[in-house]
Formats: sequence, C-alpha cells, structure tokens
Amino acid sequence: MKYIVVTGGVLSGLGKGITASSIGKILQARGFRVSAVKIDPYINYDAGTMGPYQHGEVFVLKDGGEVDLDLGNYERFLDVDLNFDHNITTGKIYRAVIERERKGEYLGKTVQIIPHITDEIKRRIRKVAERSGAEILIVEVGGTVGDIESMPFLEALRQLQREEGRENVMFVHTTLIPIVGVVGEQKTKPTQHSVKELRAIGISPDMIVGRCSEELTEETKRKISLFCDVPYNGVISAPDARSIYEVPLIFEGQKVAEYISSRLNLEHREARWDEWMEYLNSLYNPEREVTIALVGKYVKLKDAYISHIEAFTHVSAALRVRVNIRWVDSEALEKGATSLLEGVHGVLIPGGFGYRGVEGKIMAARYARENGIPFLGVCLGFQIAVIEFARNVLGYEDANSSEFVETEHPVIDLLPEQREIDMLGGTMRLGEEEVVLKEGSMAHTIYGTTRIYERHRHRYEVNPDYIEELESAGLIFSGTDTTGRRMEVFELRGHPFYLGSQFHPEYKSRPMRPSPLHLALVKSAVEYSTRM
Repeated sequence: MKYIVVTGGVLSGLGKGITASSIGKILQARGFRVSAVKIDPYINYDAGTMGPYQHGEVFVLKDGGEVDLDLGNYERFLDVDLNFDHNITTGKIYRAVIERERKGEYLGKTVQIIPHITDEIKRRIRKVAERSGAEILIVEVGGTVGDIESMPFLEALRQLQREEGRENVMFVHTTLIPIVGVVGEQKTKPTQHSVKELRAIGISPDMIVGRCSEELTEETKRKISLFCDVPYNGVISAPDARSIYEVPLIFEGQKVAEYISSRLNLEHREARWDEWMEYLNSLYNPEREVTIALVGKYVKLKDAYISHIEAFTHVSAALRVRVNIRWVDSEALEKGATSLLEGVHGVLIPGGFGYRGVEGKIMAARYARENGIPFLGVCLGFQIAVIEFARNVLGYEDANSSEFVETEHPVIDLLPEQREIDMLGGTMRLGEEEVVLKEGSMAHTIYGTTRIYERHRHRYEVNPDYIEELESAGLIFSGTDTTGRRMEVFELRGHPFYLGSQFHPEYKSRPMRPSPLHLALVKSAVEYSTRM
C-alpha cells in the first residue's frame, strides 16, 4: 500500500480537497486503484449537526455517513462510492479510545495521546486502505499545519511513514502564494514559514503545491525549492482554473504523476484522458444557456449547496447548456423581492433545516407552479411544495410541517418511529435506499426504470392522512419506498415539469453521469426558454 498525505498551510479553504482529488485522478487515469480519506480534526463525531455556515454542505455517503464536503469531491473525481470509515474525526478517535479504556482493554496503563490516540488513528487509516482494495490511499488532513487540533493526526502520520517506510508514504503540502503590491510579486515567505512549522513536527514535504491566482514563476518555484528543500520538479503550480475538473490536467502538464511514481517506486504507466478532455470540451463550449433560480437561506455561502452546483456543471457538459445559477435568498422573497424570480427558466429549492426562510421558499414554489416554470424540489424543497399545494389548492391556509409549528393540518409530519428520538446526530433517515417509481410516470421516464437507489437525509415525511386528498387535486406521488408508506417523488398533473424528490439526487451526480433529475430540470428549462 502506498500513502499520499495532503496537508495545508497558511490558511484553510485553499483547495486541499481539490488537490487531493486531482492527485487521485491522475493516478487513476494510469490504471492505479485509488481511494481517499479525509481527516477532520474537529471534536464533532461527524458533520451531521454542523450548520452550513460552519463547514459548508454536509455530504451524505451511501452507507448514511454524514461527512465533510471534500468526500463529495473525492466521489465525483474518482467516480467511487466511499463509506463512513473514510472520514476520520477527533470525536471518532477519542470515543473509540475512551470506550476501550472503560472496558479495561489497556490493562491498567495510563491512556495517553502517544501512543494510544496515534495508534487508533493509524489503525483506522490502515483499515480503510485494506478494505478499499486500493493500491494508493490519499489522506487529506483538514485545517492547517499548526492548528492544535491536528497535532495528534500529524504525529500519527509521521509515525506511519516511519513504520511503512519512506518509499511507501509521501507528503504533499498545499500553501498560499499571495501576490502583493502593484508590481505583482509572488511572495514565498508564508510557504517557508508553513514548511518550517511542518518540519518542527518531524515531517518534511516531498511536494509543495502553490495555490496562486496565477501560474508560479520560475523564480518563485526556484525560491520555494531552495528554501523548503524540495526538488524543483516537486514544486507544483496550482493557478485559478476555469473549472475544478481542469486541475488534474494542470497537474498532468507538470508531470506530477511521474514525480509521484518516482518517489513511491510506482511503475510507469501511460495516462488516458480522452473521456475527461471530452467532458471539459463540452463544458467549455455550450450551445445555449438557461438561468435556474436556486432558492435557499444559505446562499451567501455557495459551499452550502456545492453538490447542486456540481450537478448543474455535470448537466452543462452533458447537454452543452450553460446553467447560470441565480442565487435567491428565500428571506428576501419574504420581504417582497419577488422580482428575483422574474425571467428565470427554472426553480430549484434544495434541502435545509429550520423555519427561517421557509415562507419565502413556499412563495417560490407557488410562483413556479402558477406560472408553468420548471421546478425541482429536493428534500425540504419536496416538502415545501406539498405545503404550498395544501395551502393554495386544497385551501388549508395553516398547512405546514410539524417540524416548524403546531398546526391543525400537518401535511408534513414525523412518522411514529421517529417521535421518541431525542438525539439529533445520526438519527435521521440516512444513506442510500431503494425507491419504487410508478410505471408510466414522468419519474419513470426520467430514470428509465421503476427501481432506483438514492441517498436520503431527513426526518419528516408526507403525512399519509393527506395523500389521497393531495392526489385527487393533481399532486401525484409517483415514487415511494418499498413499503409504500413513505412518499419519495411527486409530480404535478398538467404542469410541464413540476417534480420533487424526498431523496437527494445531487449526491450521486458524476461528471460523466449527471443526476437524472437535474438533467431533466435543465432540459425542461431549455424548452421553457424557447417559449418565453
């Protein structure tokens, strides 16, 4: 097993996840089996209870793991399904060690950071490496070097290199190269200090990826090579790219794979990029464009909806249609800014939690329904559309979700098995489950099958007491779970495209296999734009 550890310096948000994903992709393009692990040093057990403004989108894995959004990037770049073991947090590590201590498994020893915490970290990394069937495991360490939270993880990885052998473990350090002053000089001092910090821990980077708005100059690369003791061809330029999916090709052009192969004694293999380049060519050469309103309450932080953004990117390439996202703050709609929806060719209401901004989302669903605008509601967006329909078509003015308020008409409610749960973390309906689609429905046509498997993240459901009445008025539930109790998909009779899914189709979208529902929304938006 070969390990490539990706660390970050200077500041967070540099794109370590894209660096890790791109390195994995260039190795995968050569036929190597690659997998990835994300280390998140926060004490939370998982990302499930963290708000989007804290950490961006919560990504849900096939097995129901609620994880950092970087694992979504791994899945999209490598086209793999990861599991919860691929996200390691401080909370997971300490919980496991404390449980062992309580069971007496340490035989009376004093339990310490070294060796007990570091041993547990190494055990989990090796466990993923073994079970993944990969030849190369990419390990990304969240945060920046010097963070107190990441110290045990970096120490464990230092030990891992010593135990596995230097020929089997290499370190890639991603740093910021700022451009300062009117002369536009690229500054290397932050990188030098970051590498110094890393060395103080006992780790010497084998490769430095310099994030900069421009390509690194020869002088900058030579300076980093000299002061950070890294070979010149191990200093990699990572300038801003038109698309994150171009980054692997930027690395390819700098012979990153050859450098890694030499460092880890991998056999030389030729890369195959035909399909990837065809994807980028389609993405960069659209034949038309549409505007989709994404109506949410976290629109100030785009990472809160990153899987939807990427799903639309995948669709853009598949259809050669540039999808322009209009970010619409649902609270602004509540204050009367309905003009934000004028001129759009489609509306997407994504998932979310809490009552803030809900009434604005209900207004957006009504606007799309009454004006024949293509509409897709996902998770909470699915529930929003049901509430809106119950209010304005069935006439139940107080219709709502019992998640938000007490009402005589809880068209969205908890199912009995959820009512006694008092813990929020990991207690929702999570992960991939089978959905049964009605034959002949729009959903059946979109997916081309009556049985699909999609990922979920929710607790509340459509109240069964209202289903018959809703369907009689035209809101047809064309998808359910295998028991028929949970409503999974609706579509509106007589509307060109008005559809909702209780599941999250965006989590499974891939560059070469876009989400079927996002694809259908954009197709309908194109048709709508020709009628405007």
